[in-house]
Amino acid sequence: MTLALYVPINLKGENQMSTLGNLKLGTSKKPTSMPAIQVRRNKLSTKLWEQIQLAKSQVSGEPYQVTRFRSVRDQATGLKKQVEMPKRIRPWWFISEEGKVCLNIRYGSQTLEIAKGKPSVEVNNPNDLIKALEIIKNAVENGELDTQINDASTHLRSRFTS
Repeated sequence: MTLALYVPINLKGENQMSTLGNLKLGTSKKPTSMPAIQVRRNKLSTKLWEQIQLAKSQVSGEPYQVTRFRSVRDQATGLKKQVEMPKRIRPWWFISEEGKVCLNIRYGSQTLEIAKGKPSVEVNNPNDLIKALEIIKNAVENGELDTQINDASTHLRSRFTS
């Protein structure tokens, strides 16, 4: 059984242009790739989101578990299969000698200096830690830490090539 659709065709094309004339047409094309700095911002923003969720879970006393899929070879059959495993997330904060919570922002294995010579943010309690993480996440998404991210990325890449 075949199904036929009836579509009226305007052979003159008069109504077609008046309909398209209501649209604002442009010459923009979708970019084929994202700029490198945007990729780096997204990476750091995602890691900051994980830290925010980890801090919120510690304040509320609930466990926070992120899972990811890993390929594992089955010993009996020799076939690879996808297994969901927990992802280890290390907190970026620590308690200082004065009893304040200190937060270091990390890009890979590098600690970012938020200001020259100041790599950590001091807060009084865990609730302030969540606010500080959200402020830093917004700063990263707005491009305020682009130079620090680029420096850390360049340093990390130089260790792979030498």
